[in-house]
Amino acid sequence: MGRRSGVLEFAVLGLLHDAPMHGYELRKRLNVLLGTLRAFSYGTLYPCLKSLVAQGFLVEDNPDDEYVPATALNGKRSKIVYRLSPEGKERFEELLADSGPDAWEDEHFGVHFAFFGQTDRAVRMRVLEGRRSRLEERLERMRNSLARARERFDDYTVELQRHGLESVEREVRWLNELIETERANRSGRTGPLTGGSADPRGQAGAVPDKTSDGRGQEAGSPDPPGPPYDRPGRSDQER
Repeated sequence: MGRRSGVLEFAVLGLLHDAPMHGYELRKRLNVLLGTLRAFSYGTLYPCLKSLVAQGFLVEDNPDDEYVPATALNGKRSKIVYRLSPEGKERFEELLADSGPDAWEDEHFGVHFAFFGQTDRAVRMRVLEGRRSRLEERLERMRNSLARARERFDDYTVELQRHGLESVEREVRWLNELIETERANRSGRTGPLTGGSADPRGQAGAVPDKTSDGRGQEAGSPDPPGPPYDRPGRSDQER
């Protein structure tokens, strides 16, 4: 099964693990849960549901007294409610326990993080540390690319690459805070998650922004540091 279909399968099983629901309600929940990653459509969701039913992971229930199949003639759509089978619950637990490299990738990590409340602490730690390791590798490549871009491209292209680099840096800092919190809880110390509202994509609201060369402005600093290079739109006096 491909990565995209695997993400959708995990999300569907996880939501139905909480309670049975029909397709329309499930689609709304998916868009809320994973809206930052992708928008779902009926054309994507229903083939996934049918596949999960065929594999024995889901069971279709019709709450109506009389089942009326939807046809081109009557124009009716039966209200099918989907619920997990015992095999589906086992499959969800299997996906929940996965902490391998696929769980560190962008889309998979978001789904895993969404269900961290049901995940074993040891698995959470492996996923968080694996994700951080993957992003640190990405950071090294992006920094090398940015250094070359400053010599070859215009200021706007450089700014776009710098923006991407700083986004990854923020996620790494956010992951560091989550990992430290998990370790503190493991040692018996308790406390709230740090870094503001947790975003599965790694945007931690309370983390001060820093530039790609490590300089930054802490809260309350009167004068922000100058950028490492001229940015587009700055006047000659500002430069």
